Amino acid sequence: MAASARDAGWENEIVLLAEDALLPYHRPPLSKGLLTGKISVAEIPLRGESWYEKNNIVRLTGRRVTAVDRQRHRVILQGGEQIPYSRLGLATGARVRRLSLPGGKLDGILYLRDFADVEKLKSQLRHTHSVVVIGGGFIGLEVASSLCKMGKKVTVLETFQRLMPRAVSSVISGWFGRRHTERGVNLIFNARVEMILNDGRGRAAGVLLSNGQKIAADLIVAGIGVTPAVELAKAADLTCSDGIVVDSLTRTSDPFIFAAGDVTNHPSVFSGGQLRLESVQNATDQAKVAGQMLAGIASIPYDGVPWFWSDQHDVPLQIVGLASSADNCVVRGDYAGGKFSVFSFSGRKLVCIESVDSSRDHVAGRKLLALTNARLTPEEAADPQFDLLAAARERS
Repeated sequence: MAASARDAGWENEIVLLAEDALLPYHRPPLSKGLLTGKISVAEIPLRGESWYEKNNIVRLTGRRVTAVDRQRHRVILQGGEQIPYSRLGLATGARVRRLSLPGGKLDGILYLRDFADVEKLKSQLRHTHSVVVIGGGFIGLEVASSLCKMGKKVTVLETFQRLMPRAVSSVISGWFGRRHTERGVNLIFNARVEMILNDGRGRAAGVLLSNGQKIAADLIVAGIGVTPAVELAKAADLTCSDGIVVDSLTRTSDPFIFAAGDVTNHPSVFSGGQLRLESVQNATDQAKVAGQMLAGIASIPYDGVPWFWSDQHDVPLQIVGLASSADNCVVRGDYAGGKFSVFSFSGRKLVCIESVDSSRDHVAGRKLLALTNARLTPEEAADPQFDLLAAARERS
């Protein structure tokens, strides 16, 4: 937002407020390279210190905003300090869901959302042999993959019958399920946790499932999803519904306040209605529009093609589009060899492409799905001789 506002010609003051004490940083490495030690904290900032100085952006980190006074155009910080604004951008993101069951507040139960969470997890892993991961979504599986690399015994508990059930097709779920099992992860499906077991000293010692099974663990990591951080917006009486409701130009119900990222519920041509996306792509592209609006420049409405990625056991998964409306799919490539893509269709309309170590298919998919009518048939997708990228370039 700040960068886009400057690029759009805003010359007056920009103040960036963040509760986190670090420079704003990339979050995807938290569950992967930063956790395993492959990369350091010095490598994750979005921008270096000099960028803020060069662009005259006042950076107030480690500062908690407690309220927004819309009538007087002020944000109020913890401690009572007030900062005036002419326009305000909200990029408050999302908060992790926490366990709400017996034993859910014991020591030894960790979550992964920010750098402090990674540091806490790494410090406890030094004395850990076995870990239970609650949740078989992206975060849970990325953490499980990283822990396996670190030599830990890992059990993943998933409520549904397959991995990543809300995000990917059953074909992708099955392939990654086998990959995790081959790497030594113990996967338990239809697993409902009844309570966290207590070691008698106030620390988690494992879980009790609804079927009576007990699984011992030295540490528990919960990756059960997130909720949009709308507390400030709700208290300021902005319209909220599964996030801050914005239009295609990132405007909230207040004409002087804009919002972008995981916290927003925005119109989407790909979902056919309102959509809240937890995606780096969405956060970045939507924030560019918001920054232009903050600068008072008429912007092009946000309608970016949704895309996501995940790395598990050194295998890249890239997804473009939304598979939720799909009713049939075709597989293209070497499924057994781990280099393939799943093309999902609603009827005969292409709605999603999931690529396992097949970046060329992903690039083609982003071009195709950006078209008003992604004219790719199931027969073309299934034909290994059909040049997807050439077709995408020609049709766009």
